[in-house]
Amino acid sequence: MRVPGWRALGLFWAVVLAGAGGTAVWLHRMGPPGAATLAAATPPLPDPALAAGAGPGASVPGGPPGIPVPAEPARDANATPSAPTLDPPAAAPVAAPPPPAAPAPVVAAAPPPAAPEPPPLPTPAAPRREAARRIPPPDPALLETTRHGMVPRLGPEGRTSIRAYGRDFDRRDSRPRVAVVVADIGLSATQTEEAIRRLPPQVALALSPYAARPAQAAERARERGMETLISIPMEPAGYPLNDPGDRALLTGRPMAENLDLLDWALSRAQGYVGAIGAVGGMRGERFAALEGSIGPVQEVLLGRGLLYLDPRPGAPPPARAWGRSVDVLLDEPAGTGGEIDRRLAELERIARDRGGALGLAGAASPVVVERLAAWAAGLDDRGLVLAPVSAMIRRPEGVAPEAAPIRPAVAR
Repeated sequence: MRVPGWRALGLFWAVVLAGAGGTAVWLHRMGPPGAATLAAATPPLPDPALAAGAGPGASVPGGPPGIPVPAEPARDANATPSAPTLDPPAAAPVAAPPPPAAPAPVVAAAPPPAAPEPPPLPTPAAPRREAARRIPPPDPALLETTRHGMVPRLGPEGRTSIRAYGRDFDRRDSRPRVAVVVADIGLSATQTEEAIRRLPPQVALALSPYAARPAQAAERARERGMETLISIPMEPAGYPLNDPGDRALLTGRPMAENLDLLDWALSRAQGYVGAIGAVGGMRGERFAALEGSIGPVQEVLLGRGLLYLDPRPGAPPPARAWGRSVDVLLDEPAGTGGEIDRRLAELERIARDRGGALGLAGAASPVVVERLAAWAAGLDDRGLVLAPVSAMIRRPEGVAPEAAPIRPAVAR
């Protein structure tokens, strides 16, 4: 039988509504999804009323929400309180189970420790340098006052500046000895500092009397262990074209005036072992050639306990003073490093032939300091020894051996 259209539509909606209602009833009975599982996994909370001594189902003020708190029965304010009744002994209170432990705080994971810093690279050790054997400062017992200042003199029991300010040297060394003097120290602060810093301490430095502060340069040299000399300006060859300065000893001056100028030069510094007649590349040839001029000067130096170096190559040794003459001029005429090397080789040859040789450089120029430092570094390997000038002097004629300021080292 054919159902009319409106009835079919009504029947369809009746089936839909019936299915929806059945589904709602079924979901209500099942509860929210996962509730049964959550209820089975969660332990029952303790009844706080039991902890307070109340019966099951009671509540405490301030308890968790949702648990009913029954109202306390009202009391009549005019009622007479009844006598207390003895209740049967109460059962021992049941100890409340400990509250659930609070969840451990979540601690952020500590960052992994930083990698340790690599150890510092070892600092290369500085090359070991021979400890400087300082020369003693000026001794007041070896000084006397003049109108120009303090000048050397013989000390008690004949003590001399040669012995007091001479550098230590092993006189038992039988190798050929070479000594070097560098002049014009103090005129250039830069060159003076480089010479004191770079040259071997066995090299002697001759202080210029015309320097602004020769005593300061002498002190720096003594700290390094270097012997010092004072330069005496004398009349050179070619004078007056070659001018040794207004304080020079001249052949045309009276001897008394020359000796006074000698005291001026000697007062410019203290703590030196002797003197040399070289200033500014000039070597006092004309003055030193006259025995009547140079003789009294050497006698004064001997009486003051000083040695004397004659800067003229090939000149005879001083006749009236402890000292010797120069064998080779290392930088005259001025030349290149190669020429200085050849003159140093000549100095070595003379030392091997005679047992000792003395070289003179007229100034501490950069090329002189560089070549001297390089030459001295290999001297031991070539079978020679670099000696201070105080180890190269000889006894003058007419002076007894027992009056020697130090044991003479090499006789020419």
